[in-house]
Amino acid sequence: MTQRGRQGAALAAAVLLLGTAAACAAPDRNDAPGAARDRPPPGSAPPSAAGGGVVRRAFTLVASGDVLPHDSVIGRAHADAGGRGYDFRPMLAGVRPVVSRADVAICHMETVYGADGGPYTGYPAFTSPPEVAEALRHTGYDSCSTASNHTLDDGAAGVRRTLDALDRAGVRHAGSARTAAEAARPALMTAGGATVAQLAYTYGTNGYPLPDGQPWAVRGIDGRRIVADARAARAAGADVVVVSLHWGTEWQTAPDATQLDLGRRLTASRTGGRPDIDLILGTHAHVPQAYEKVNGTWIVYGMGDQIAGSMVNHQGAHDPRGNQGSIARFTFAPPAAPGARWPVVKAEFVPQWMDTGAGRVVDLPAALRRSPGRADHREAQAAITEAVLGRGAAADGLTRAR
Repeated sequence: MTQRGRQGAALAAAVLLLGTAAACAAPDRNDAPGAARDRPPPGSAPPSAAGGGVVRRAFTLVASGDVLPHDSVIGRAHADAGGRGYDFRPMLAGVRPVVSRADVAICHMETVYGADGGPYTGYPAFTSPPEVAEALRHTGYDSCSTASNHTLDDGAAGVRRTLDALDRAGVRHAGSARTAAEAARPALMTAGGATVAQLAYTYGTNGYPLPDGQPWAVRGIDGRRIVADARAARAAGADVVVVSLHWGTEWQTAPDATQLDLGRRLTASRTGGRPDIDLILGTHAHVPQAYEKVNGTWIVYGMGDQIAGSMVNHQGAHDPRGNQGSIARFTFAPPAAPGARWPVVKAEFVPQWMDTGAGRVVDLPAALRRSPGRADHREAQAAITEAVLGRGAAADGLTRAR
């Protein structure tokens, strides 16, 4: 949400002190309902062919925008749990088929979690029910970016509770950390015989300082550091490097100058002729933003909000764009030669909408197949499509999922 002031020099300095990505992370569970049945557990070893070689096949990766539980969202989850605790699974049920069928699914957990039993708060300083984590796993998510301007809303304790809950749920995470060693590790997943690494960064933390003695608690955006981390992840065995960036200008559909400049620089970075970064996923603006292929690499400038209450813009007016978003879906194919890039051979987007009245996330193409006469669904899908294609991505093959 709205920045509470410029991030202090402490964050910028801390970014330069952070270590590079380490080689491995412990495997996590993949037994949650809703996980694709043919997915290997994220982080597990790639499958081997009879002759001992790694089996490589095309795989799909999906990603979605900000999970931002306002007070009304928390209330809806409490009602969905029958007044006993919080259940966010019904809220996400509409997009579960899209998410769970992918080989790798990435979300953005914008807020931190409060203690079991609460109290829980919405805007401006969020502490969300930890039950969100179980719902994300149930929906099929494998990993979440956790670097945002709200990462330090409840200090180091909020970071710890959030990552503890994600660990219990079996959801990997990148962007915030409980220890320096954890901060140096990307989230690792396995799909199609490829190792997929996720790195995550934020433009700032709303003026909240980094916890004393914990300069690694949240990753700040620094172009040189991002490239160094991506190269370290590649050197450690990552076949596909995904960078999640919490960036941009709130309520601005067009990517701002910082996004455009940083996107160009990151996608231009190469080692031995191979791009260091294979995909950039943006969050923060609270409105759908464009997809664009830059230097041969896809950038999603902003996926909008996935979960949020009724949104009010900087002019104090209700803005329906704050409940619109897209799910990005990219199909990666095996490289043409050993050590070459895994290319994106299919790029798609799925328009989605948070129906705040019902408290449900809606897969708009699926909803319109069922009820083609819904004017509100048609209008939301048209607005999202216009934003997503606003920088000419259709010419590079981006299509709307049907």
